[in-house]
Amino acid sequence: MKSKYTSTSDFLLEIGERLRERRYELHMTQAEAAELLELSLSFYGQIERGNRRLSLENVIMCRNKLMIDPTYLLTGIRPLEIGISNYLKDCPKEKRYDFEQLIKYAANLYKN
Repeated sequence: MKSKYTSTSDFLLEIGERLRERRYELHMTQAEAAELLELSLSFYGQIERGNRRLSLENVIMCRNKLMIDPTYLLTGIRPLEIGISNYLKDCPKEKRYDFEQLIKYAANLYKN
């Protein structure tokens, strides 16, 4: 499978742009985001500009602290806005089994 990126710098630049978008959504400054992620302001700014890369640990930190989906952060592919897990979490215990069976049935229909 051929990558859409012509260089590593393009890839890093897009990650930085998605991180910046999320920071704007949260109404945070770079300094606030850097502190939250336990990074230096300089390093965080370089990530947003596409000059530095995030470690795996920092990707997980972004997920936990900024609530940004790692798949979206790295690829730009957005997850479903409302996941099945959210419905399951909010489902009353007495109806959870029925809900799980419904999801399994739907998944089987989708496969066929």
